Amino acid sequence: MTGQGPDPARVFAALADPTRRRIVDWLAAGDSGTATEFAARLPISRQAVVKHLAEMAAAGLIVGARQGKQMRYQLQPGALAAAAGWLTERADRWDRALRSLARFVERPAPEDAGNDTV
Repeated sequence: MTGQGPDPARVFAALADPTRRRIVDWLAAGDSGTATEFAARLPISRQAVVKHLAEMAAAGLIVGARQGKQMRYQLQPGALAAAAGWLTERADRWDRALRSLARFVERPAPEDAGNDTV
């Protein structure tokens, strides 16, 4: 991808971790959450959650906004859309290649013009 928008490789790397995927699922189901709220639902420390959130923010998956003393995180669906778009482009290429292969394999065999047996 060019310099515009989230890097799909970074998004995929962030989503490779099951803890981060759980947080994405929670954020997708609601509006926002804090590191403390996520830590209460996970078997890891708040500090570990903060590290996960930082990685997700760096990938463009989430954004944090301060509300009073708390930092609330929200999902940024644009990063997921960019990664999905990248996958769709590759799937389209494979579909075209497979259709081309199918046409080649299924085309009628050329008639043997030189083998006239009478």
